Amino acid sequence: MAGGCCGGCEEPAPAQDKAWRRVLWIALGINAAMFGVEIVAGVTAGSAALKADALDFLGDSANYAISLGVAGLALHWRARAALLKGASLVALGSVVLASTLWMIVAGGLPEADTMGAIGTLALVANFVCALMLWRHREGDANRRSVWICSRNDAIGNIAVVAAAFGVFGTGTAWPDIIVAVILAGLGVSGGWQIIAHARRDLRQPRSTVFQLID
Repeated sequence: MAGGCCGGCEEPAPAQDKAWRRVLWIALGINAAMFGVEIVAGVTAGSAALKADALDFLGDSANYAISLGVAGLALHWRARAALLKGASLVALGSVVLASTLWMIVAGGLPEADTMGAIGTLALVANFVCALMLWRHREGDANRRSVWICSRNDAIGNIAVVAAAFGVFGTGTAWPDIIVAVILAGLGVSGGWQIIAHARRDLRQPRSTVFQLID
C-alpha cells in the first residue's frame, strides 16, 4: 500500500477498480436471468428448494445493483449499503422459512427431474460468479457481502441437486423441504455476518469527502 495510512484512512473505493465493476455487471446479468428461470421452474415443479434458490438469485441481483450504485462513495456510505443488504438477507431467509412451513402443511411431491436439471444449471451459474468474485472477497463490508452471497449460492445449489436425488430416491418431499430450510438458514447467517462487518466499518473515522470515480 502506498503512503502511511493508519486506521483513519479509507480503503480505495471499489469504483476505482474497473475489474471489480465489470465482474459485478456480469454477475448481475447472470443472477437476474437465473431468477426468472428458477422461479418459473420452482412453481411448475412444486419445489420449495427451487423457489428458495430463485428468491436468493433475486436478492443477489439487488445486492450487485446496490454495490454498483454506491461504488463511488465513501466507506461509511458503502457500509450503510451493506447494512441494508444484510437486513434484506435476514428478511428474505425468514420469508423462505415461512413459505417452506406452508408447503409442509399443504403437502405435494416436487418433480425431481426438473429440480435436478435446473439445480445443475444454477450451480454452474453460481460457480462462474463465485470464481469471478474470489479475488475480490477481501475488503470493506460491501465487497465482502457480495462474496458471502456468491459463496452461499454455490453451496446452496449443491444442496438443491442433492435434494433432487433425495426426492427421486425416497418418493417424499422431505429432502426438498430440508434443503429449503438450509438455504434460508444460510441467508439469515450470511445476513448477520454482513451486518456485523458493516457495523465495524461504520465505527471507522468518517471522511467528509466522497471518493469519486476516475
